Amino acid sequence: MAPALSKPSDHAGAAYASDPTQTRGRRFEEMESRTRSPYQRDRDRIIHSGAFRRLKHKTQVFVYHEGDYYRTRLTHSLEVAQIARSLSRFLNLDEDLAEALALAHDLGHTPFGHAGEDALAECMKGYGGFDHNAQTLRIVTRLEQRYADFDGLNLTWETLEGVVKHNGPVISKGQSTAHLPRAFREYEGLEALDLHTYASLEAQIAALSDDIAYNNHDIDDGLRAGLFTVDDLMALPLVGEMFREVYDAYPGLAPRRLRHESIRRLISHMVEDVIGETSRRLSALGATSSDDIRNANHQVAAFSDEMQRHDKALKSFLLERMYRHYRVNRSMSKAKRVMTQLFELLVSEPNLLPDEWQALTDGARTQQTAETVCDFVAGMTDRFAIEEHRRMFENDPIFR
Repeated sequence: MAPALSKPSDHAGAAYASDPTQTRGRRFEEMESRTRSPYQRDRDRIIHSGAFRRLKHKTQVFVYHEGDYYRTRLTHSLEVAQIARSLSRFLNLDEDLAEALALAHDLGHTPFGHAGEDALAECMKGYGGFDHNAQTLRIVTRLEQRYADFDGLNLTWETLEGVVKHNGPVISKGQSTAHLPRAFREYEGLEALDLHTYASLEAQIAALSDDIAYNNHDIDDGLRAGLFTVDDLMALPLVGEMFREVYDAYPGLAPRRLRHESIRRLISHMVEDVIGETSRRLSALGATSSDDIRNANHQVAAFSDEMQRHDKALKSFLLERMYRHYRVNRSMSKAKRVMTQLFELLVSEPNLLPDEWQALTDGARTQQTAETVCDFVAGMTDRFAIEEHRRMFENDPIFR
C-alpha cells in the first residue's frame, strides 16, 4: 500500500490571486492528485501532451530548415512561462496557473506561423473559419486522446477560461455567441466560461508575458538573420536607449554580447513596468478576490501608457523590417501554398488521409471532413507538412 501523503501546501497567494483550493473544478470529475495542486496537474498534462511536443518543430517566423538557432513555438512558450512565473511570484499570484497558461497558449497554432494560420483560415472560410485560440481549446478539450475516461486533458475551469479569455472578454454581457468560433460556442454549451468577463490575473499576466517574449526574441532573431542592424534599432524609443546604454558602458563589446545584454535589459525594463502598472491598478481597484479581477471593467495587468507607446513603436518596426521583409515573404508564400494545396487535396480526396483520420470523415468537401482535415493539417509540424506536400505533389516540390 502506498504511504499516506499530505495534500499540496495550502494556498498562500494574494487575496486577488487564483486559489487552487477554490477551483471551479473539471468538467469530468476526478480524484485530485495527492502530490500536486490542480493547477500543477494542469501544467503537467499540458507538458505531456502531443500538441506541446509538436511545438518543437513549429516556427514563429523562420521555417525550420532555415537555421537551428531561431525560436520555435516550443522555445517561445518556455520563455513566456519563465516571464509569467517571475511576474506571478512578485505579484503573489498562483505561479502554476500562470505557467500552465503560458505553456498552453500556442498549442493551437498551425505550422509556418501566422502565414499557416492565414492560409488555413482562408481554406476554412466556407466551413466556419479557423482561429488558433479556438483550436487550442479544441485540442485540450477534445483532440488530445490520452486518458481512458475522457477526451482532451480535462483541465480545470480556470485554465480553460484563461485559454479562451487571456486577451480579454470575447463577448459583451448579453451578446450572442453566434459570431464566435465554433469551438467556443460548442464548449459554452457544455460548460459556461463566463465569456463576457475578464480572465484571472494569472491569465492576463501570461498574455503580457507572451508580448514581452516575442517582441524581444524577434529583435534577437531579426538581428541574427541580418534583416536589420543595431544601428536601425537606435532610433526606436527605449530599445535604442537600451542598446546605446550597453554600447556606451562596454565599448568594443562583441556584437553577440551586445545583442544579448541589451535584450536582457529590455526584458527586465518591461517586466518592471508591468509590475508597477499592475500594482497601481490593483491598488486603485481594491480587489479582494479573483472574481473582483474578472468583474473589473478594464484589464488589470497591463503596461503603463508610456510602455504601450514603446511597444507599439517596436511592433511597427518589426512589422516593416522583419515580418514584411522580402526573404520572409518568400518563405511564407511557399508555406501558404503548402497549407492550401494540402488542405484542398485532402478535403477533396479524404481517402488519402491516414486510416485513423479517414475514419472521421464522411465524404468529399463536407463540413465534418473539412473540420477533420483542418485538425490534421493544423497539427502538423513544419517539416511534416513539407514532407507530406512532397509526397503528395512529388513532381512539384516547393521547398528545395
